[in-house]
Parts: sequence; structure tokens; C-alpha cells
Amino acid sequence: MEKRKDNEEANNSLVSFSALRKDVADVLDFIERLKNEEDQKAVDVDLIESLKLKLTFICTYVQLSYSNLEQFEDIMTRKRQEVENLLQPILDDDGNNAGCKYVLTSLASNMDDCISSHHHSYKSDATMMDEQLDFLLLNLYHLSKHRAEKMFPGVTNYEVLQNVCGNVRDFHGLIVNGCINHETVENVLPLFQLMAERVGHFLWEDQNDRDSRPFKLAHLLLKIVPTELEVMHICYKNLKASTSAEVGRFINQLQETSPDILREYLIHLQEHMVTVITPSTLGARNIHVMIEFLLIILSDMPKDFIHHDKLFDLLALVGALIKEVSTLVRDLEEKLRNKESTDETNRATLKLLENIDLLKEDLKHVYLKVPDSSQCCFPMSDGPLFMHLLQRHLDDLLDSNAYSIALIKEEIGLVKHDLEPIRSFFVNIEQEWYKDLWARVLDVAYEAKDVIDSIIVRDNGLLHLIFSLPITIKRIKLIKEDISNLHEKIPENRGLIVVNSSKKPIESKSLTTGKIIVGFEEETKWILRKLTGGPTDLDVISITGMPGSGKTTLAYKVYNDKSVSSHFDLRAWCTVDQEYDEKKLLDKIFNQVSDSDSTLSENIDVADKLRKQLFGKRYLIVLDDMWDTTTWDELTRSFPEVKKGSRILLTTREKEVALHGKLYTAPLNLRLLRSEESWELLEKRAFGNESSPNELLDVGKEIAENCKGLPLVVDLIAGGIAGREKKKSVWLEVLNNLHSFILKNEVEVMKVIEISYDHLPDHLKPCLLHFASNPKDTATPIFDLKIVWGAEGFVEKTDMKSMEEVVKILWMI
Repeated sequence: MEKRKDNEEANNSLVSFSALRKDVADVLDFIERLKNEEDQKAVDVDLIESLKLKLTFICTYVQLSYSNLEQFEDIMTRKRQEVENLLQPILDDDGNNAGCKYVLTSLASNMDDCISSHHHSYKSDATMMDEQLDFLLLNLYHLSKHRAEKMFPGVTNYEVLQNVCGNVRDFHGLIVNGCINHETVENVLPLFQLMAERVGHFLWEDQNDRDSRPFKLAHLLLKIVPTELEVMHICYKNLKASTSAEVGRFINQLQETSPDILREYLIHLQEHMVTVITPSTLGARNIHVMIEFLLIILSDMPKDFIHHDKLFDLLALVGALIKEVSTLVRDLEEKLRNKESTDETNRATLKLLENIDLLKEDLKHVYLKVPDSSQCCFPMSDGPLFMHLLQRHLDDLLDSNAYSIALIKEEIGLVKHDLEPIRSFFVNIEQEWYKDLWARVLDVAYEAKDVIDSIIVRDNGLLHLIFSLPITIKRIKLIKEDISNLHEKIPENRGLIVVNSSKKPIESKSLTTGKIIVGFEEETKWILRKLTGGPTDLDVISITGMPGSGKTTLAYKVYNDKSVSSHFDLRAWCTVDQEYDEKKLLDKIFNQVSDSDSTLSENIDVADKLRKQLFGKRYLIVLDDMWDTTTWDELTRSFPEVKKGSRILLTTREKEVALHGKLYTAPLNLRLLRSEESWELLEKRAFGNESSPNELLDVGKEIAENCKGLPLVVDLIAGGIAGREKKKSVWLEVLNNLHSFILKNEVEVMKVIEISYDHLPDHLKPCLLHFASNPKDTATPIFDLKIVWGAEGFVEKTDMKSMEEVVKILWMI
């Protein structure tokens, strides 16, 4: 009896919905007629679009009313009233009043019936009829399209949602129109209704839940894109040969939209894996490598270099692999969650990787057009330095665990292995003797780096992976063979003495020892007052300014002032690197305040030891070159806030960091040097205790003026000219270089550093860069330099000098 009653109520709901659907169609038809009648007033287009959207919303959620949507009656009743409010002015302006009244009354009545009967709608396990499901999918497409175009422009995932809804709806439309047999799709039809329910739920909650939108949308795509994969599979297997124009148009639509859909799906699948599966799991790593391979393909689809008649075949093949990947991810996730053995799944992932080599061959011979051979123009200057940096770059890539690199790690290893003897050969021979060969080496080396990096970042990665990388590896091997054949022909007396420079040697005088500090007298006095006076509470004195403005030099000056050293019980200086190690830095501070040189063991809480050492003392800690607030918070929690007048002296280029650390004293934004101060610094740096010759006075002051008040720039320029001839022509050359740019930011400062770097002999450039690879303020014993520079091939012993002597000579240059 109760079952019969449920069936009757469900039938009544369907009848009400059918009536509502007819009323909606009548209203929209009526509005279209109004728009086309010449004697009617102009109808507001935006008003009509808003009305259509609200009617679409009501029709969608009347069909999904069984889904236990939150606040269903309240929201739907409000939408129903909004429809009436929008429709009433349009109907009032129409002359045919009786017909208008009937349309509005019927629509309002049927909306009320459908909303009030939602508790009696058919249950979620009931299968919708084809026409009902088609109408629901169409409305969901329009709602998602509105989200993508109006509410969230530029958000890729909403466009993906729109395209998935559009593709599934259009495919279902082919079923309704009889273009596809029901037997072909009987297994996939339930997926369409389930997908519609999921999309409907998301769009309902998406109205208000702004904070979790990205997460929920990504989760939704992981659930619904597999339905698109099923559609692609059916089209490829059963409809590819169809002569139907509608089917043909739909397949073209899939070719256009599916690459973006599948790419976003794989990205979200990768992110999901990272959160639920340990990356070190063998199976997970194999899956990640396959995903990277598929992403490279999808990032270049559709492109002109893919044979158009093979595009759908390639897309279907990629789709089949993505289905397999998706299945393995679910299987691996489930087994790890249930603490079951993953051996079988791991073996399956290894078999999955075998598809990469097979597909590479198919891509090369079937799907891709062979690209035109184009010769890129690479720079030829600083060749030895580039070769050295390339080797370091390849080493870093081989040490990396990134999945994008794992895909081509074997090829990277081949490039490195074959370039090493080539580089070694030219380190020990004069390049001018084999100029053409050296040009070939540099050309292929630059090409190797360009190709490898392009694959990693997916910039035309497919062509580079299939064609450019194998060709480049082959070119390197040919050069390696040519060099092997040359070894026997090189005379023994053609060895190159590494320490010799091609540049004319210039007499170099020892400059003034210690730091040369010029200017900032008022600033110095101000900081000294803040350090030795003021509140007894802990205070932070911050110096901010752009790179090269003299922050560290000023801090160094006050740190070593007698009034400061006598005022504080304990002092420590710590330079903070961007990639800092908290324990090492705290270790360094602890050693300074405890007069210890030992390194605390891993088991000891350094922060706690330091806190106890500082407690009850008046201390000064200098934190030089702090980059971010997180680092500040981590380091300073070890500094006790006791009423002893302790101070922290902070230097930073980031004003945000200074303001974050502020307690009582506002940060000092360090001014630039005045013109006369810049000249004083340049003169002292270039001439020591001597004065500048009169003939260099004007050009020297102009050089100082063009350093724009930055002590670092003055110091670099002065250092560059100190060892050169004291001639006006030489100084004018420096001035002309400075005139070519204005020093306004860090990038411009780096250009000045580049001038000094460019004046180094080629064999010294790798040595300087080796220092740059070490953390700031790291002491490097000459013995260590001998080992590293010798191993890297920077220096070699000569007939006249040992390796140690060569290193010392370079160290003193």
C-alpha cells in the first residue's frame, strides 16, 4: 500500500515537472516573439539573460530535488520570486494582457508545486528517462558555462567543467536522436546520471562556499572526467567510422576540448597522489613518470605537427593510458590504506612504463610530422664557463627526484657522460687550434641544455622529446668520436698552462686593509644611541635598503664600536642565507656567545641551549641579510625577552621583514651616499692612502656620481679600476659603461657586478662562481680549494709550479 503511494507521488512530481518544463518553454518562446515584434518596446537583453539563468537553475534543481540539497525550499522559493519579479515588467508592457497573465500564473503555480513536492520526488537510485536526463545535462552545461564566463573568468578548471558537461550532454544528445544504439552505451548511461548529480551538488554548494571552491572543484573533476574517458573510448571503438555528420562534428569537438580536460585531470590526479600516497613508493613513482609523459603529449595537442587524420587516434590512445593510470592510482591508494601488499600493483606500473618506449616509436613514425631542421643561433662567448656550468646543471638534474626529470634521466646521463671527455679535451688544449670543432661543441652543448630544459618545462616538449633530444645525443657522440681520433695527433708541447691569462698583466698594488667606511655619521650615532640607550626591554634596530646600499657595512661599523662592545655582555654576528639551515645558524650564534668552537650534536636542542646561555645577560645579536618573516620568527624564538637592555640588530632589503620584527624602534631606511661621499669612497678604495692625480679628478667624480650613491657599486667599480692603468682613457671607458644604465634596483646592481666579472680572465670565472655556490660568509681553506678546483679542472699543475702554488696564485689575483 505504501509503495503504491510512493509511486503515485513520484508520478505526480513527474507530471508537475513536465508542466513546468512546458511553461518555461512557453515563456522563453513568448520573450523571443517580443524581441522580434517591431511595435514592441526594446527588451533589456541583460534582463532576459538573467531570467533564462534563473529558470535554468529552477529546472535543474527541481530534477535533483531528491538529493537532499541544503536549504532547498528557501533557496528555490527565493529563485521563484526572482523569476516572477523579472517576468512581471516584461508581461506588463505587452498588450495581450490576458495571455500574459495566464503564462505567469501557470508558471508560478507549477514552480510552487515542484518546489513543495521535493520530498516526494523519485529516489536517487531511480533511473531517469532519456529526455529527462538530456534536459538536466543541458541545464547543467548552461549553469557551468555561466560560472566559467561570468563569475570566474580566467579560471581554467571552470572552463574544464563547462567542457566536460558540454561533451557528455552532446554525446547523450546523439543517443536521444538515435545516432547511437542503446546497446552500445547501456553500461555508460548510469555514469551520466551519477555525473549530473555530482555536478549539480557542486554548483549548488558553490553558490556560497567560496573558501573551499578550488579543492572541491578539483575533487569533482577527479570524479567526472573518467566519464569523458568512457565517451572517448566508445567514440573511438564504435563511432569512428560513422558517416553521420552529427557524430563527425562531435568527434571534432572532442579533439578540440579533450586535451585541456585530460591535462587538468592528470595535474589534479598528480596532486591527489602526493597527498595520499608516499612519493617514495615504487608504483607511485612509475605512475608519476607516465603522467609526465602524457602531460608532454597533451600540452602540444592539437598542434600543426601532429597529422590531423591521426589526431583522434592519438587522443584515444592517450585516453586509454589515462584510464589505466587512474585505475592503478585507485588500486595503489586502496591497498596502502588497507595495509595490503602493493607488489602486484608495482609490477603493473612497471609494465605501464613499457608503453612509453612503444608510444615514442609510434609518435615518431605514425602521429608526428618530422620537423624542419632549423639552426638556432647560440652565443659563443664564455664557452669554457658555459661548459662548466652545463656540467653542474646536468649533475643537479641527475640528483633531482622531480618526475619531469625522471622521464629523461637516462638521456641526461648520456649527455653528461659524452660531454665530460669533450670538455676535458678543450680544457687541456688551446681552443684556437681547433676553432671549428670548438664552435660545434658549443653549439651542441647549448642545444642540449635548451632541449632538456624545454622538455622539463613542457615548452614544445613533445617535438624535443621525440626528435631533438635523440638527434642532439647523436651529434654529441659524433663529436666525441672525432676528438678521440684527434688525441693521437696532438703534439706533446701543445699543453696549455692554465694560470696564464690572455689579457695583458697589470701591476697590482695592495689596497688598504680592513673595511673602508665612508659617510653615514648621523645614522651611526642614531643606531649607537638606540643600541646603548632606550628601553630595558628587548628591542630590534632594523636597517633596510636596496642591495648594495651599505646596510651590512653600517651594521659592521656599529657592531665593532667600542661603546657597543663594552656595553653588552654577549655579542654575536650571524649572516642569514636565503636557503638557511636553522640549526647551523643557532650553532654559530651559540659558539660566539659561549666562546666555543665545537659543533653541538644532532640530539641536543640548540635553541634551548642558546636561550639558556643568553638568559639573564645583556646581549646583542646581529642578523644580517634577513629575507623573510618566517625565518625571523624561527630564529628569534631562541632569544629571551628579559629586561636587560638586549638588542637585535637586523639588516634586510625587505621592509616587510623589518616592520614584522619591530618592537619599539621604527626601521631605519638607509639613504644613498651623497656625491662627495661616493667620491671619497672611490678614491680611498682605488688609491689607498694616496690622493687621485689631478687628471683623473673630474672623470673620477663623474664615475662616483654615476654610481647613484650605492656603496657596493662604488666599491665594485673602484676595485675594477684599482688594478688597471691610472690613465684618463681607461677611466673614461669605465664611465661610458656606467652611462649605459641607471642603477635603480637589484637587476641594475647585478649589471655592475657583471662588468667586473667580464674583466676576469676566462680561467678565473669558474673559480669565482665556485665561491658563489657556497653559503654567504662561509670560510674556505686553501687546502679545500686545491681539492675542489683540481677535481673540477679549474686549475692544473704546470711544469714550473705545483697544484698548491697555482691555487695560491689564483687566490691572490
